[in-house]
Amino acid sequence: MLQDCFLWRISTSPDPILPTAMSKRSADLAIIGAGPAGLTAAIYARRALLSTVVFEKRTPGGQLRETECIENFPGIDEKTTAPALMDRMRHQASQLGAEIVLEEVVEIGVADRPPSGHPQLEKRFHLVTSDSTCTARAVIIASGSRPRPLPAKGADRFKGKGVSSCATCDGFFFREKRVVVVGAGDSALTEALYLTRYANWVGIVIRHPEEDPKAFRASRLLRDRAQAHPGIEFLWNRTISEVHGEAFVSGVTFRNASTGDEERLPIDGVFVSIGHTPETGFLQGTVELNEHGYVMTDAALGTNVAGLFAAGDVRAFTSRYAQAVIAAGDGAIAAIEAERYLFDLDRTPAMTRAS
Repeated sequence: MLQDCFLWRISTSPDPILPTAMSKRSADLAIIGAGPAGLTAAIYARRALLSTVVFEKRTPGGQLRETECIENFPGIDEKTTAPALMDRMRHQASQLGAEIVLEEVVEIGVADRPPSGHPQLEKRFHLVTSDSTCTARAVIIASGSRPRPLPAKGADRFKGKGVSSCATCDGFFFREKRVVVVGAGDSALTEALYLTRYANWVGIVIRHPEEDPKAFRASRLLRDRAQAHPGIEFLWNRTISEVHGEAFVSGVTFRNASTGDEERLPIDGVFVSIGHTPETGFLQGTVELNEHGYVMTDAALGTNVAGLFAAGDVRAFTSRYAQAVIAAGDGAIAAIEAERYLFDLDRTPAMTRAS
């Protein structure tokens, strides 16, 4: 009970007033985010007999729902849509007894229970959404990150229909096509090199002129590889002002960054690699974040707050890969570690664990 706790809220709010008109939940484990990491964590948590609630501010499935098809997830031996895969994950978690709540977590408070024979204080976490509150003994942050969008007319309309943020996910669908990659960092050049396996022609759109020292942010090794590759062409001093097409992308309009002159060319795919923004705004001051806003964890996916774990693309290490299978692995690890954390506190016979 929160009455037994010394409550302090880590937020911009100065006092820990609990809404009285909201519905209240309690659980062993609360998971923030219902993408591959969060849903996998829920599956493992329920198999460990932990009461589990999953909060998701959008539709369960996370970023992956924006991917048209998926063919590289283990155990899926036929082409399927990413939403279909995520629906199966959601159904599995629900069937096992996880409660999935479509509400955005806007604040986390932490309460230290007084010692009662335990070698350490037990923390209780208080989650606040727009419609409810939830008290949990452990929390997994799996809120993910969102790609920075391409600031071009039509770009949003063609998400998943020729505009992508993941060459590894979608490159296969652009065999014998013409594609461009927008960005000048390591990730952009890596994506461009990867796309040469499939596309006939890969253009790298860089908004600075070639002689500008700001033109590249990528490492010298990747720069040399990309510049030496016969299938890659650098489109210097350009930005994309508009993406064109009917059902799918069929062309883009380039704008010269110096003169403003525009040129329209036939292009089949646009890969955007201008960075991601982690979904950690509600965590400011709660856990340790790196300079880019990603959650810092140890090898067991624990944060600097005992009982608070992170998994998937919101985590500093995992964010560099942006792969569903890696996020799912994170979710499994985080759930196992959360169960161990609670078992160590309870000092009771071990709960059933997933094999």
